[in-house]
Amino acid sequence: MAQQGILSLTINDKPSLYSAYMPFVNGGGLFVQSTKRFNLGDEVFLLLTLMDLEERLPIPGKVVWITPPGSQGNRRPGIGVQFADTPDGAHARTIIESHLANLMKSDKKTYTM
Repeated sequence: MAQQGILSLTINDKPSLYSAYMPFVNGGGLFVQSTKRFNLGDEVFLLLTLMDLEERLPIPGKVVWITPPGSQGNRRPGIGVQFADTPDGAHARTIIESHLANLMKSDKKTYTM
């Protein structure tokens, strides 16, 4: 049975946002560092505090990526959250991609790729 959870994520700068953003996920997504156990398909609600925004962005989504503790390559443990196909999900994606406009084609490593 899928679990639900509320996650809070604060991103203070563009390099951290670039590392966490998952543009290859349909609708956009973010990697959230966590040692809490989740399953693929779990529904989550992400409260994102993003750099210069005064309000937190509420983003409903689901777990589509899991990096367990102790993964190869010293990857950070956590989950990838796909933004739900909702106005809040679309709004978050638009804001994130506007912040990352010049970095979207970068070859720098991220938390997931």
